[in-house]
Amino acid sequence: QVQLVESGGGLVQAGGSLTLSCAASGRAFSSYAMGWFRQAPGKEREFVAAIRWSGESTNTADSVKGRFTISRDNAKNTVTLQMNNLKSEDTAVYYCAANRYGQLRTYSSAYNYWGQGTQVTVSS
Repeated sequence: QVQLVESGGGLVQAGGSLTLSCAASGRAFSSYAMGWFRQAPGKEREFVAAIRWSGESTNTADSVKGRFTISRDNAKNTVTLQMNNLKSEDTAVYYCAANRYGQLRTYSSAYNYWGQGTQVTVSS
């Protein structure tokens, strides 16, 4: 069992930066693939980025490529999403998720555990 808690959301102006963190509990964290998803009001949850257990393989959505970076620290059981050059369309609730099979997947049904989400609001 893994529990995930996100933090770092908030209000930022367009062009600014935020760093989201996800703290995970559970001994098997280092073997899980981790992902970030987001959901804007009235829209479906969408993939943002994912990272394999080793941290050597990542996948980032085209909409945020070059602006967002995912990383992890297995010693601290954390995964981070660094978001730069934020745009108003990045406004959403951001969720951290874990895939217990270590698979780098872009669809939400592949993830077994979810955090409660953290709100990111970008003002234009």
